This record gives sequence, C-alpha cells and structure tokens, in this order.
Amino acid sequence: MDFSSKLLEQAVDEMSQLPGIGKRTALRLVLHLLKQPEEQTEQLAKALQNLRQNIKLCKNCFNISDTELCEICANPSRVSEIVCVVEDIRDVMAIENTGQYRGHYHVLGGKISPMDGIGPSQLTIKPLIEKVTSGKIEEIIFALSSTLEGDTTNFYIFKQLEGTGVKTSTIARGISVGDELEYADEVTLGRSITNRIPFENSMKG
Repeated sequence: MDFSSKLLEQAVDEMSQLPGIGKRTALRLVLHLLKQPEEQTEQLAKALQNLRQNIKLCKNCFNISDTELCEICANPSRVSEIVCVVEDIRDVMAIENTGQYRGHYHVLGGKISPMDGIGPSQLTIKPLIEKVTSGKIEEIIFALSSTLEGDTTNFYIFKQLEGTGVKTSTIARGISVGDELEYADEVTLGRSITNRIPFENSMKG
C-alpha cells in the first residue's frame, strides 16, 4: 500500500496493530478521524492516554478498575463468599449483563496455554489460592470457556484447591464447547450460572 504521507502511513501502521484490523480497515478509520473536528480526535487521544496512564487492577479480584477496589468488590451487597473465576474483564461484563450473579469475581488474566508459553505463574492463580486458604471463600465457580486451555486451567486450579474444603462448581454446559462467554446470549449465560454443577461432575462428562 503506497502512501502520499509518512504521517498517514504511521497512523495506519499503528491502527492496524489492533485485533481484527487490517491495513485497509485501518486506513478507512484514520481517514474517518481526519474528517472529524480536531477536538473529537483530541478527545479520543486523551481518553486513550488517560486510560493507559491511570487504569488500575482491583487489588482483590484483578478486574480493571479506576480505584484500588473495583465497584463490584466494594459493593457491600455482593456475596463475597462466592467467587466466579473468569479469564478477563469481558467475561465479567458478560456475566454482569445477565443480572443472575451477585457474588465476587477473580480475573485470571488468561488461560494456561503451553503452546503460547503461558503457564500458571503468568496468571493470577496464586492470589486465588491464597484467597481461598484464608478461609473466607465458600464456593469457587469456574466460568472459563470450554476449550482445551480453559479445561486445563480449571483442572489445574481444582487440583490446587484439594484439601481446602471449598466447594467447586462450573457453569452448566448451556454454553457450547469451544464458545467464549462474551459471545453467549444473556439468557443462556444466566441459566448456565444459575444451574451450575459440581466441578467433579463436569470431569465425569
């Protein structure tokens, strides 16, 4: 792709680094921004810079937050004894949209994937185990996608929790094997949370 401007080429190159954005789409987006009022583009740039510089991870659940404790963990009406284990913030948002879950979360930041060089130490598994061994957690709900990596991560954490006495469950398989939570419809996902089953039963299946 030939560019008449190095500035345009640089902007397109940066935009095309985003997931699912090829060079042609990146060019279309950059040209769209150029047509907008300058203030609008500046607001977008400031919002992204502010996000990057000031975003935090909740010290309790590792969800993305503006403060040390995210709104969910800081909410006294939530059930702190039940923790739903998810991959990232998109899964938190998907489950919250169902309105069927009132517990806390624990965001792992990914899934165990040896092919990608991601092991347990790269995830927030250790803080989760420490949280459980503190004795304040009654149930852990595994809500990772039903892929090989998701199942491997679930099983690894399950083995780490053996002997703690905490109840472990997993969302019901209303979510198709291989599906990501963020793409599930709210009714199906809500029922999967409500009708969760003991984790041991999921292994038998």
